[in-house]
Amino acid sequence: MKYFYLRSIMKSFSIPLGIAFVVWIMASCGTNQETKPTDSNSKIVATVALEWMDTFLEVERYASGFRPPVAARSLAYINLAAYEAIVPSSSVYKSVSTNFSGLNIPVRESGKTYNDEAVVNEVYYLMHKNFFPHVTIEDKAKIETQYKKFDSSKISTEELNRSKLFAQAVAKAVFDFSLTDEVGSKGYLNNQPNDYVAPTGAGKWQPSFPDYSKPLLPYWGKTRRFAISESEKLALPPAPYSSSTSSAFFFQGFEVHQVTTPLTYEQKWIGEFWSDDIYKLTFEPAGRWIAIAQQVIRKEKVSLEKAIYTYTKVSIGLSDAGLACWHSKYIYNVERPVTYIRREINSSWISSLNNPLVQIKGLTPPFPAYPSGHSTFGAVAAEILTDIYGKNYAMTDRCHEGRTEFIGTPRSFKNFNEMAAENAYSRIPLGVHYRMDCSEGLRLGYQTGKAVNRLAWKK
Repeated sequence: MKYFYLRSIMKSFSIPLGIAFVVWIMASCGTNQETKPTDSNSKIVATVALEWMDTFLEVERYASGFRPPVAARSLAYINLAAYEAIVPSSSVYKSVSTNFSGLNIPVRESGKTYNDEAVVNEVYYLMHKNFFPHVTIEDKAKIETQYKKFDSSKISTEELNRSKLFAQAVAKAVFDFSLTDEVGSKGYLNNQPNDYVAPTGAGKWQPSFPDYSKPLLPYWGKTRRFAISESEKLALPPAPYSSSTSSAFFFQGFEVHQVTTPLTYEQKWIGEFWSDDIYKLTFEPAGRWIAIAQQVIRKEKVSLEKAIYTYTKVSIGLSDAGLACWHSKYIYNVERPVTYIRREINSSWISSLNNPLVQIKGLTPPFPAYPSGHSTFGAVAAEILTDIYGKNYAMTDRCHEGRTEFIGTPRSFKNFNEMAAENAYSRIPLGVHYRMDCSEGLRLGYQTGKAVNRLAWKK
């Protein structure tokens, strides 16, 4: 078998594969410039925004059709509405609505007072209802419960009503704007359309072992961009397909086989820690980075406006990253490692991705491999969080602490870029991506994050 032909090549690596990958990726991405966190004199704590993002992560976990790009897009519009509703009272942040043709944000009444917490609560409530019309009665009840938690007893009736009316106007403006993006607004209703026919040919993606599911979101590249240019939504070309044992492509597949046969405990831990692949088990990969932002915001005790600024930048970045990644996937149509490895290296090989909810092993996501979505989402979030909180922000990620279905033991990191690099690497020991998918996903994500950071967010 071709597998044995190259076994000696892999043995020649003296640096552990995971460490080598992280070091190589970190070097290739360059160093982000630290931006010292600044904020206005606002003393309003971020509680109402934090709780609404907690609610989003709870509801989207069970929302049918809310796979990664769909969830990212929804987060972008939900948080953009909250941001545009609160910036009129900010001394630091300003509207970014002029960057989006067709979006017209209502203005507050001059000389009148508004309660920002009431505004935010109202906006998040309406936007959650708008983006989750299809969820269960139980999940709709979570949205209602969160809305009613807000204590308005210390606000005058006049100010409260004025704040709600303004929030309702902003929410309507942003949601109506979202509906003009027809492909995106209907994406959750038909994730796997019957009319898409995957192209055939050597190395081209086709529905994959073991479940041969239909392609997920093949038209997502036609959705609206926020910050990236049309040219920036296309990844660089992958290594050319080849079955030759001396080719770069064969080495990509061989590496995945070698890493997964067998996995070390550390590799299994990393793979499962970052997975977030299974519907109803956890939030999806885009939501994971909101969950990470949640931990930062709670730890730093930032103000309401800085929390919403963080959510909005990260969410817009995630949305553009999902667009660029899925657009590129269906341009290049690179087959998954499982197809290549079972044909060229080991006919009985399966991935390390399992579904503990239904006890299925060896899964592969139902869309082309190149580039990696996890890697793209991770890099864009790391670029933006670094811009806000600094290049040396160390943290322990506790997103899955206490889980027993998989290894969710917290992992500690020196900075956001280290998190993004490990997140990218995690797809190799899971067996669902080639190295080139991960490295290009990181490059694409960092590029997207820089585009979001270039928007004029501050006065």
